[in-house]
Order: sequence, then C-alpha cells, then structure tokens
Amino acid sequence: MRFALLLFILVPIIEMTVLIQVGSKIGALATVGLVFLTAIVGVTLIRKQGLETSLKAQEKMRRGELPASEVAEGLMLIFAGLCLLIPGFVTDAIGALLLVPPLRKLFAAGLVLKFISSMMARGNQWRGGQGYASRQEGEIIEGEYANEDNDLIDKK
Repeated sequence: MRFALLLFILVPIIEMTVLIQVGSKIGALATVGLVFLTAIVGVTLIRKQGLETSLKAQEKMRRGELPASEVAEGLMLIFAGLCLLIPGFVTDAIGALLLVPPLRKLFAAGLVLKFISSMMARGNQWRGGQGYASRQEGEIIEGEYANEDNDLIDKK
C-alpha cells in the first residue's frame, strides 16, 4: 500500500518536472502538442495490437490451449494504454516500451511465471497447512463394518 501511495505522489511530480524542462526547451505549445500526439498514436497502436492479441488468444482457445501469455500481453497493453493517456513524457516512454512486441512478450512471460509460482505457493501452503497435516498426524481407528438386514432404519 505504501508503494502505491509513493507512486501516486512521485509520478505527477516527476511528470511535471519533465514537462517543465521540455517546455522550457521547445516551448509550451509544442510540448502540449507532443503530449496529445503521443496519446493519439499510442491509442491507435494499442487498438491494433490489442486486436491482434485477442485474435491470437481466440485461436489458442479453439485449439484447446490456455492463452496465458496472450492474457498477460493484454494486461500489458492495458497498462501501456493507461501510461500513454496520462499526460507526460515519462509515462509515455513506459507505455511506448510496452508497445514493442519483444519487450512486451518478455514482461508478459515474467508476469505469467510470477503468477504461476504464486499460485503454486498458495496451493502448497493450503494443502500443507490444515487438511493434509492433520490427516498424517491424526489418530487411526480400525474397525469393521457389516450391513445387516435387521437394521430398523432400512425396514421403514
């Protein structure tokens, strides 16, 4: 939670600092124009690449495969779109990096691996925590069971 709060405070400060520096070099109107241009180009590229990723995911699902990497790439594209829509050059640079397919695939693979490892850790923790351990250490009671015809409940 502290990390999110820190980002919420630092990102606008960094963006304003960079915008002021760029604006002092190339002028305020050119800076605003660049911000709008990056947003428009970014949204256009995200729509195109998002459609391609969606089609790849549908094709994998038709073949019966799990489209995990395509879902992760879709999340990366959503994050890239968010970065490109936020006014500023630092977030635009992050969004532009995520629009490069090899970099996005690399980040998506890392995201998938992190997700799988966290799910495996949770699964082992759940199995090893209460249910599995109590069965191993519990008291064993041996006995026999026989179904007899003179059972009063079954005669009703």
